[in-house]
Amino acid sequence: MNLFYLSKSNKAALFFAMTLLPSSLVYSQTVKDTVPTEKKIEEVVVIGYGTQRKESVTGSVVQVKGDALREVPSANITQALQGRAAGVEILQSSTKPGATMQIRIRGTRSLTGNNDPLIVLDGIPFAGSLGDISSSDIKSLDILKDASATAIYGSRGANGVILVTTNRGNKGQKARFTYNSFNGVQTLFSKYPMMDGPAFAKLRNYATPAPTGTQTSTSPLYSTSGDENLNTNTDWQSLYYKPAMITSHDIGVSGGTEGGNFNVGLSYFKQDALVPLQNYERFALRMAVDQQLGKRFRVGFTSNSNYVESEANGINPGAILGYSPLASPYNADGSLKTVMSTAGNIDQTWIYTRQRLESLGEKYVDETKAFSSYNNMYGEISLPLNGLKYRLNVGLDYRTSNSGNYTGVGVFNTNATAPSSAGRGNNQTYHWVLENLLTYDRTFGKHKINAVALYSAEGNRYVSTYLSARNVPADFFQYYNLGQSPQADIQVRPEDQTYYQNGLISAMGRAMYTYDNKYMLTATLRADGSSRLAQGNKWHTYPAISAGWTISNESFMENVKAINLLKLRAGWGQTSNQAVPEYSTLGRMAVTPYNFGNSNTTGVYVTEAPNPNLGWEYSKTQNYGLDFGLFNNRISGSVEYYKTHTYDLLTSKVLPTTSGLARILENVAETENKGVEVALNGSVFSNPDGFSWDVGVNFYTNRNKILALASGTQKDEGNLWFVGHNINAIYDYQYVGLWQAGDPYQNILEPGTPADVIGSIKVLYTGGYNADGTPTRAIGPADRQIFDTAPDFQGGFNMRFAYKNFDLSTVGAFQKGGILISTLYGSASYLNRMTGRGNNVDVDYWTEDNTGAYFPRPGRHLSGDNPRYSSTLAMFDASYLKLRTITLGYNFDKDLMESLSITSLRLYCTVTNPVVLFSPYHKFSGMDPEPNSLGNQNQAVNGYQQRQLVIGTNNPSTRNYLIGVNLTF
Repeated sequence: MNLFYLSKSNKAALFFAMTLLPSSLVYSQTVKDTVPTEKKIEEVVVIGYGTQRKESVTGSVVQVKGDALREVPSANITQALQGRAAGVEILQSSTKPGATMQIRIRGTRSLTGNNDPLIVLDGIPFAGSLGDISSSDIKSLDILKDASATAIYGSRGANGVILVTTNRGNKGQKARFTYNSFNGVQTLFSKYPMMDGPAFAKLRNYATPAPTGTQTSTSPLYSTSGDENLNTNTDWQSLYYKPAMITSHDIGVSGGTEGGNFNVGLSYFKQDALVPLQNYERFALRMAVDQQLGKRFRVGFTSNSNYVESEANGINPGAILGYSPLASPYNADGSLKTVMSTAGNIDQTWIYTRQRLESLGEKYVDETKAFSSYNNMYGEISLPLNGLKYRLNVGLDYRTSNSGNYTGVGVFNTNATAPSSAGRGNNQTYHWVLENLLTYDRTFGKHKINAVALYSAEGNRYVSTYLSARNVPADFFQYYNLGQSPQADIQVRPEDQTYYQNGLISAMGRAMYTYDNKYMLTATLRADGSSRLAQGNKWHTYPAISAGWTISNESFMENVKAINLLKLRAGWGQTSNQAVPEYSTLGRMAVTPYNFGNSNTTGVYVTEAPNPNLGWEYSKTQNYGLDFGLFNNRISGSVEYYKTHTYDLLTSKVLPTTSGLARILENVAETENKGVEVALNGSVFSNPDGFSWDVGVNFYTNRNKILALASGTQKDEGNLWFVGHNINAIYDYQYVGLWQAGDPYQNILEPGTPADVIGSIKVLYTGGYNADGTPTRAIGPADRQIFDTAPDFQGGFNMRFAYKNFDLSTVGAFQKGGILISTLYGSASYLNRMTGRGNNVDVDYWTEDNTGAYFPRPGRHLSGDNPRYSSTLAMFDASYLKLRTITLGYNFDKDLMESLSITSLRLYCTVTNPVVLFSPYHKFSGMDPEPNSLGNQNQAVNGYQQRQLVIGTNNPSTRNYLIGVNLTF
């Protein structure tokens, strides 16, 4: 039974299994390669409101060093984080320059609330995104995954926490200058697999409706006329894409005295897109100062400010993909056409080409300018009691964004006199945090105690406005003075004006106890009060506890030389999520215009009933882990199992029509996430003066499913939620092949003439059968199936080879199983209509001479504009194995550099997204097998939820070639 289009070869995966994985378990016995003395793990990780030796951590924490992130030169460090940490899934939601990425730590919990992790920058909750932080600034990322680790951040940490620690100067360090830069070119990874002229002409000629009555043949559904010609073969994508530049420059100065340190830096990044007019540009300024005042006082200040400009985000290749390759964009005299007519003059289209778009000048603008400033200050005092400190943290953040768009007369419209239009938006975010921390840290012989008490307050305010206008008097006005338009053409919609304010007050206590470096215990208690929730439900207190046992430090392990670290961990905790949108407890209202007598006015009506009982979404998590280090820590890693039960989830309950309201928001649903995570790191060869080889790999699984929905229902088809299945499940028919001549019961299961049905999509029938074996009914909605889209497992790997001054590193990722949605081949994008009206993805379709094809016969058994059941063609096996980067570097000789007063100098070249080693989808289409769009974006018709990431008609994936330098003196 064919559910997906599957590859017949898995040689790359076999290579990975036989070559990569065993290498992380190699232990050499040669004298040259053996580490002479035992290495103790003394790494320090950030755990929130403090640090801890990695060996003493009892929660689930993974650290990624800044040097590792910089192995993947990129605009956004989330791209560099992909595949680096087990249990952390990072997916593209857009391929536009500067786009943020979707981060999920141990799965998706909430149905309607925010599932993004909390980001903490230098100890203060961060109002921005990881894309606002330059990779050159980062010392480390520490990711808190389980409730025992995240409980200290309360409701803000319900979806995991990413702690970002930036570089700072060191005590007594002489002033040091650093310069990091990379420049390069972005090239097309692959075109969208559209038909060329001859292939499209052949499909159009074959796409004929089924004969009826006494007919013996029919004409094609659409004729070749207007601006089309059978001798034309236009590659519209070649007229649209162009290699684009990418550049990054970062300079920094850091240093310190005996009493303090400083770090100041400036960075610049610019990325153009392969599509016309589109680019992203970012300027960033950072400052960090720490100063000791006497013996007891210490103060510090950190500031990160960004200015970002992005242009033409509304441009994408979706339009050109459907252009007929039989049409030319040029007139007979070589000038560009503005509009073309195709498909028997049925379709009139404004022509998008790079040349046309770049010639618009002031007739088109679409830009966003944003400024962000994230600032935190602290003051710390050592109190008279030894080990006791008080610290005050103050965070002040401000973000503003101004967007504007203008489209001139006739631009993007087949009507040359279509009126101009413009819009202008503005929003501001104000965020502040005040934290009072009391810390006690002492060691008494074999006993070590660390205790933290916190009282904090946090506030957010957001304001957004947008207005639009038509018939702007002149192009040079663009969107800057909409008041120049006729008053009747200026529109200010209530739904485009937004304001909200919320606050959070918290108290927290955490105690960590270690005895003899063998037994560890951590207990946390946190209480949060949220302004979003209803009276009586604003406050909640939740506990967390975890314990660890370092077995390798026991006396009975002294003679087991092969084991350097063996530690068991177990934890349990509760967290919550204040997922309620602001003011939801009061209900929802909307406005509508209506006539009152002879005048126009605006009315207000209730759309969602108020619910004074709305409360928190709760999660309870169990976590069990094993950490190990073997053979002088040549091999290290961890294995973890977790289970998270999330309940009282917010969903809308449909109300009876007699209530006069459509729905009410309630805490009624439940979900579960559970999985296994494995991380391995190995030093295969370790010779600083010769050859070294280091390997890292991580695997993880996540089994996500819905346990309950509103009112005990088992499914919510509108939202694609089904009890017992994962949150991103698909509800559709199951493809089983194509109808062939002689197939039994075709006239019952798929009513229609054989001439129309033969060659069309056959889906699974789930109904009953009569006594004579005939089906009891035709195929219909009851035959739809629920498909879980989650992969069986996924992960990443990295390898680094070094020989003397040269190093070669690679970073990769993989996924096994799951469903990839490619809207190009389904019914949502209108690129696989199989009718010949617009261009079609290049597929192998059914003909009388090719009955074994996977795709249906063109022009037959249609449902609207697409073949019946063609949504099933969008599902593919989501497995892949790919390299994300390959980097070759050279470190100049230290002796030579010292003579030039240079501390270090490294040159490197990198290729990103170089190769897909294995992927059924890539083998079939040639495309990158990872999603590039939100589920409801870049489609002709809506068919998927926003949360379901898909491959749509977004910017094409790129392969980048970069040259970089790292200089320190």
